[in-house]
Amino acid sequence: MWEFTLATECFQLGYSVDGHCKGHPEPSLPRPQRLHWDLPDKVHLSIALALRAAKTLSGDTDCHVFPFSHFGKSFIRRCHLSSDSFIQTALQLAHFRDRGRFCLTYESAMTRLFLEGRTETVRSCTREACNFVRAMEDREKTDSQCLSLFRLAVDKHQALLKAAMSGQGVDRHLFALHIVSQLLHLQAPFLDQVHSEQWQLATSQIPVQQTHLFDVHNYPDYVSSGGGFGPVDDHGYGVSYIFMGDDTVTFHISSKKSSTKTDSHRLGQHIEDALLDVASLFQEGQRLKRGCRGRGEEDAGNRRGSLPGH
Repeated sequence: MWEFTLATECFQLGYSVDGHCKGHPEPSLPRPQRLHWDLPDKVHLSIALALRAAKTLSGDTDCHVFPFSHFGKSFIRRCHLSSDSFIQTALQLAHFRDRGRFCLTYESAMTRLFLEGRTETVRSCTREACNFVRAMEDREKTDSQCLSLFRLAVDKHQALLKAAMSGQGVDRHLFALHIVSQLLHLQAPFLDQVHSEQWQLATSQIPVQQTHLFDVHNYPDYVSSGGGFGPVDDHGYGVSYIFMGDDTVTFHISSKKSSTKTDSHRLGQHIEDALLDVASLFQEGQRLKRGCRGRGEEDAGNRRGSLPGH
């Protein structure tokens, strides 16, 4: 909707030099009229409570949006890797550096191959991703060893993503079983445990340029930065990312200000460092090396408190 509005308003409708819409007014159209609502007191109370809750949630949201412009899809394609899997694996490294541990990670996958298909879950924190992250934090590991583990992690994520998109995911199936067990009043400890686990890192790639109403390469200033979402857990992060053309990735990071464990700007810096460190494993990306590698797990706490302004 935002892309359609932006494109039609700027490239089709436009404005005159005095700020008015181009074109001529249609006198036969009725003038706008203010609507007067007759609402009972109960509805007024509900509106006031909803407004208070919305302000509380909004005021507690720590949102950080930044463009990563060191490289984008074109560089990842030259590495012969999936761009989404590349970012997801780098996010595991960034989050580990931020929190000093691994966590249950959610990524939404589209199931548009099916009638009325919506989403399925990709659990991005795999053993392969953990092995890669540990290697990156180990001073004894070489770039070649880390690169091999990175490729394994990317391949594993790509396989999980394809399985989820083709209806072979597990989470929607488990959710359906959980609902049925509740309706039948059946005890299902395993299902209860699965659905009580907290997703402390919720991620998603947001599509852009679905309408193709204008060329982003010729008009880069008109590219939308897209949108994001809030954290699922009180002490977690919500991270969305958008590939803007071939050489930029925009990240939306959210967390709660009330949490003492998270900081959206801090994670943003870790994401930038992680992407540059991963890119430096490839010969073409040597110039991008940031130098955050090999500090070890014992130094994670120091890194979390050492960024400027924190």
